Amino acid sequence: MQKRFLFLSDIPWPGLCLIFIFITLFTGCKAVGPDYKPPDLFPEGSWHAPMQKGVTQAPAASEELAQWWTVLDDPVLTDLISRAVQNNLDVKLALARIRQYRLLKGIEEADRLPTVNASGGASWTGTSNEDGTGTVLKTYSAGLDASWEIDLFGRIQRSIEAADASLSAQQEALRDTLISLVGDLADSYIDVRTAQIRLDVVRQNIDSQTESFQLTQWQYQAGLTDELDVHQARYSLESAKAQIPALESVLSEAMNRVAVLSGLAPGTLHKSLASPTPLPTLPGTIAVGLPADALRRRPDIREAEYELIAQTAQVGVATADLYPELTLSGSIGMDALSPAELFDNILDPSHWARSLAASLSHTLFDAGSIRKNIEVQNSLQEQALIQYESAILSALEEVENALLAYAKEQTRLEHLTIAAEQALAAEDLAKKKYESGLIDFNTVLTSQQTVLSYQSDLATSRGTCVSNLITLYKVLGGGWTPVESDAPTGEQNESETQPTP
Repeated sequence: MQKRFLFLSDIPWPGLCLIFIFITLFTGCKAVGPDYKPPDLFPEGSWHAPMQKGVTQAPAASEELAQWWTVLDDPVLTDLISRAVQNNLDVKLALARIRQYRLLKGIEEADRLPTVNASGGASWTGTSNEDGTGTVLKTYSAGLDASWEIDLFGRIQRSIEAADASLSAQQEALRDTLISLVGDLADSYIDVRTAQIRLDVVRQNIDSQTESFQLTQWQYQAGLTDELDVHQARYSLESAKAQIPALESVLSEAMNRVAVLSGLAPGTLHKSLASPTPLPTLPGTIAVGLPADALRRRPDIREAEYELIAQTAQVGVATADLYPELTLSGSIGMDALSPAELFDNILDPSHWARSLAASLSHTLFDAGSIRKNIEVQNSLQEQALIQYESAILSALEEVENALLAYAKEQTRLEHLTIAAEQALAAEDLAKKKYESGLIDFNTVLTSQQTVLSYQSDLATSRGTCVSNLITLYKVLGGGWTPVESDAPTGEQNESETQPTP
C-alpha cells in the first residue's frame, strides 16, 4: 500500500499542506448568489363566485380530483382516457423532454468530480547511412491526466440547482399536458354525444314535419286548404333536413378529434362511437376547496415556480464568476523501449513520472462583462417572478369563471327544459286545432320550428353543463396524482412522473 503513493514523496510537504488547506477551507464555503425564498403570492380567503348547484368550498378529495372522469360513470370515456394517456403524442413528447433534462442535470452533476484522461502512444525514429546501415529507436508511453475544479463559491452547486429545478419544471409540464389531454378528450367526447343527441332531435322533428306535410297535401287535395299551406310545410321540412349535413360534419369532426387525442388516425373511432349514449349525469356535490388549494395543485403554477427557482440559481452561477477558481491537476506517466518494459514500469511506481499542481485564477479585468451578466440574470429572474405572478392571476380567473359558468348554465338548462316541454305541448295542440280547422297552418309551422329550436338548445345546454364540469375539474388541477412532499421548495425531489393520470 505504501509503495503506491511513493510518487507523493517528491512533492514538498508545504505545497501539499497548502493544497489541502485550500480544499478544506473553501469546499465548505456557502454558495454565492441568492437562495430561493418562495414569494408570498397565494391569496387568502375564499372564492368570489357564489357556491351554487352543489359546489362547496370543502377540501377537494385528492383521489377524486386525480381521476375526476370516474364521477361521470361512462365506461367508454374511461377507456378512451386510459388509451390516450399511453398513446398521445404530446405526452410522449413531454416524456422525451424529461429524459433530456434528466441527462442535462447529470452533466452538471458530473462537474463535481475530477476529469481523468488516459493516453498512450508509440513512436519509431531512425537514421540511415550511405552504406544502408542505421539505427531505429522505438519508444512507448502511457499516462493518466486528471483535473478537478474545486467548487469554492458554489458555481457548480448553483448550476446543479438550476438543472434540478428545470427538470422539475419539465415534470410539471408533463402533468399539465396530462390535465389538458384528459380535459380536451372528455370535451371532445361530450361534443360527440351532444351532436348525436341533436341529430336525433332533428330527425324526430323531420318525422313530425313529414306528417304535417302529408296532412297539408291531403287537405289540399280534398279542397280543405289552399296550396300555400303545402308550400309552407315543404320549405319547413326541407329547412329541418338541411340541418342534418352540418350536424353530421360536427359529429365527424368531434370523432376525429377524439381519435387524434388518443394517438390514433382520424376515422379510427367512428365505428366504436357510432352508437349514441346519453350524456353523463352531473354529480350532486363538487368540493373545490380554497383558492390556495387549487394553486398548489395546478401544474402550470408549479412549473412557473420551478422556472423561478432555476433562474434564481442562475444568478448564483453568474455571481460565482466574480470570485477566484481553484483547479487541482495531476498526471502520471512512463516511457519504455518495449511494450513488455512499459507493462513492467506500470507495475513499478518508481518508474512513474508524476506531477501535482494547484492553480488559482481570477479575472482582473473584463470591461464589466461579468457584472453585466449578473444584471442580465437578475433581469431574467425578475421576468420569471412576473410570469409566476401572471400564472397565478390567470389560474384564479379561470377558476372563478368556471365556477360561475357551471352554475349559470344549469340555471339556463332548467328554463330551457320547461320551455321545450311547453313548446312540445303547444305543437301538439296546434296540430289538433289545425286538423279541426280552427287555426291556419302558419301556427302549426311556427310551433314546429319553435320545438326544434328549443329541443336543439336543450341538447346543447345539457352538453355544455357537462363540458363546464370538465372545465371546472381541469382548472382545479385535476387529472394527476401528487406524491408525498411533491412541492416546489427549492429542494427538488427525484420522483418519476409516470404517464398515468
